[in-house]
Amino acid sequence: MLDKPLGCSSSQALQQVRRLFNAEKAGHTGSLDPAASGMLPVCFGQATKLSGQLLDADKHYVAVARFGQRTRTGDAEGEVIETRDTRGLDWAALENVRERFVGAIEQIPPMYSALKHQGQRLYQLARAGQEVARAPRTVWIRSLSWRPLGAVDLEVSVRCSKGTYIRTLIEDLAAAIGQCAHLQALRRTEVQPFGGLPMWTLDELSERAQRSQVDLDAVLQPLAAAVRHWPQAVLRPCELHGLLRGQAVPVVRECLPPGVDAGMDVAVMGPGGVLMALASFDPVRGLVPRRWLGAAGSGSVP
Repeated sequence: MLDKPLGCSSSQALQQVRRLFNAEKAGHTGSLDPAASGMLPVCFGQATKLSGQLLDADKHYVAVARFGQRTRTGDAEGEVIETRDTRGLDWAALENVRERFVGAIEQIPPMYSALKHQGQRLYQLARAGQEVARAPRTVWIRSLSWRPLGAVDLEVSVRCSKGTYIRTLIEDLAAAIGQCAHLQALRRTEVQPFGGLPMWTLDELSERAQRSQVDLDAVLQPLAAAVRHWPQAVLRPCELHGLLRGQAVPVVRECLPPGVDAGMDVAVMGPGGVLMALASFDPVRGLVPRRWLGAAGSGSVP
């Protein structure tokens, strides 16, 4: 897992890592703004085939919200467009509105975002002084907690679904208690299913690359790490050959973990716990191949 630094785009960070590993193919599983730091899973080679499976993953963020000021961009980079007196700010008032912001909630995407309107990015329109109507979108807040950092700053911990705008959440949370706020700092600490795995900075990866390629490659996770939350089925070589040819492979229920139902994704493992393919379960046909990954055992995310 790459620990993306502040000040660079996800694409710029990806290219630096790709050069360190001399990888021909590379991709990431969900961008971070330049003003945000933290976990950015990077995929190399065969692992890029899995990146599309990870774009919908839940994430965990730790944000610092500054109350009393609202900015044009919703974060610390924008000009202040509204101020409010914070002398009567009562953090306990937030507890009364917490339930409104947990579970399925509606968000209106910010103008300063990468979403498109009639072929143009919203942030491009915003920079040109335009504002367009945006339809609300449903996102999921799995958990939400906070702790004061001072008179006007609040550290907010959020576990959420794909598509959640933390800037918008901060603004809406403040508005619910009659205040205004903006996102002062943001760090992504987890992208599922990689929570708990170590993160590596660009400097740490560069130091390893200078020592040896073996030392650098030691930080790579196996492909199986990307689907460790999926049910797994271990197949024999003859059955794997059928998947390679695009054929469904009959399996008995006993070969599958409990709870696998029709249409569910299954990680197909070969000898030694190597991820060989992605499949879906059909009660009649068995395992239906979705993506063949071959015999590559690693090459996944640093």
